[in-house]
Amino acid sequence: MINIGIYVYDAAEVLDFSGPFEVFSTASRLHTQNEINVFLVAETDRLVVARSGFTIKPNFTISDHPHLDLLLVPGGVHTEELTRKNVIAWIRAQAACAAGVASVCTGAFLLAEAGLLDGRTVTTHWEDVPALRNDYPALTVQEDVRWVEDGPITTSAGISAGIDMSLSIVEKLFGNDLAVKTARQMEYVWIQKVPG
Repeated sequence: MINIGIYVYDAAEVLDFSGPFEVFSTASRLHTQNEINVFLVAETDRLVVARSGFTIKPNFTISDHPHLDLLLVPGGVHTEELTRKNVIAWIRAQAACAAGVASVCTGAFLLAEAGLLDGRTVTTHWEDVPALRNDYPALTVQEDVRWVEDGPITTSAGISAGIDMSLSIVEKLFGNDLAVKTARQMEYVWIQKVPG
């Protein structure tokens, strides 16, 4: 079983986490051995109010979740999250034991704050590229790409690009056939551009 935890927080962009959640849960339904377990993780067990008042109940907290094979951090209004030292430390700790870490959109800022992106090639939402370059000069930030894979870290551009990235993760873990079937089941036109 592969455990995929998606971190959620107040003012997170809804499609940043719900798009990847749909990809992984659909892939799990289509996989013959149902080997993907995807769930939401938050700082506490209270309701999380994402962008535009979209309210969600996390499955676990950062202190009681199962082992993560993949951590995914969405974007949104992330500045408050950057000040949460316990969350940043948790992200860093998960990266040390998980097989991979991914971000969508400005989730890259949280990975960068945790020190996970230094010396790596990454991407984020086009609007936030200058700020990511300025705030974290040790990163090589690419523009005009849907996602970038650099070792165990995968980052995507904004919002819908997280779906493309998640399909690429399904492809990497389970093969192209399952990724293509997942995109078809979702009636989603998968942009399979070579990352980076």
